[in-house]
Amino acid sequence: MTTSQLYLFNCFYLVVLVGVAFLTRASARRIAGALAGGAAFAVVALGIIALGEEAAWWHMVLTWEPYFITLLLVGFALCGSIHLVTWRIVRRFGGRGLVVVAIIAAIIGPPRDYFYMAKFPQWGAYAPGMAPVLVTAVSYAVMVLLGYGVMRAVAGPAGADRLARRPWEPADTPAPRNAGPLEPFK
Repeated sequence: MTTSQLYLFNCFYLVVLVGVAFLTRASARRIAGALAGGAAFAVVALGIIALGEEAAWWHMVLTWEPYFITLLLVGFALCGSIHLVTWRIVRRFGGRGLVVVAIIAAIIGPPRDYFYMAKFPQWGAYAPGMAPVLVTAVSYAVMVLLGYGVMRAVAGPAGADRLARRPWEPADTPAPRNAGPLEPFK
């Protein structure tokens, strides 16, 4: 992977983060929490990559220089958009929704990574066997759970957060109460 590719991916992830933040109506505090969750996983991900290299589960062509690693960490942090989506799912479905998202990430993660390695063989390769698949699956589940946990620590629980107002609504407009069949909105 080259630095220009990292710039391209980081720009893409930034656009996705802005779009998801708008669609989920996330507050600035929730966005900061999602970025913190992504940053926390970024540090763990570097450890997982190094562990996989040491155990010969994979070989990633990474330049272990500060500038390159910083770009990689920024890219992981910008993937915090997944935590904004997870926040909405947890807000709606509770802890069961979080577990389902972690399981889905564990199922989707390995084929996604293997697709990228097949498409871009110059980025690295996985060793044969099930160990790389299982480690990758667990890594994706950890990404969801750790990122959501850090986001919750920064921004509070999903159920306690009031959804942000829409950009076209004034800040002082009270929420309409439910009117009965004969009672108009007040």
